[in-house]
Amino acid sequence: MSEEHPARAASLRSMEAVHAKDKQAWLDNFADDAVIEDPIGASPLDPEGKGQRGKEAIARFWDKQIAPNRVLFNIARSYAAGLEVANVGTITVVAPGGVVMLVDGVFTYRVDQAGKLAALRAYWELGELKVFPPAD
Repeated sequence: MSEEHPARAASLRSMEAVHAKDKQAWLDNFADDAVIEDPIGASPLDPEGKGQRGKEAIARFWDKQIAPNRVLFNIARSYAAGLEVANVGTITVVAPGGVVMLVDGVFTYRVDQAGKLAALRAYWELGELKVFPPAD
């Protein structure tokens, strides 16, 4: 039996911490100088398109984007190479009030030599975001 690829293992730890709403476990999975680009480039979530760099910025990302929502991952395929993994799938976000958003994309995770996340990058298109109003 082979060991889990380090980047895939880090991506799974990240998703598990999000599911468990465990901010500290999620933050502990990142290197001190890590970056999150979700999505990559300028967007309403990151108007300058520079990403969230360092643990303080990553903690703020959690507070704004993860903490208020229920976030679920459905990974259809996963491809690992070098110190990276690309997960292809859908993220479901249930916002307060019941609005549901589906985000199809490719979500890449790069680890450092210690197995900590150095980069989390999300390839998805704002125009392709599916939004469903709350059920009555």
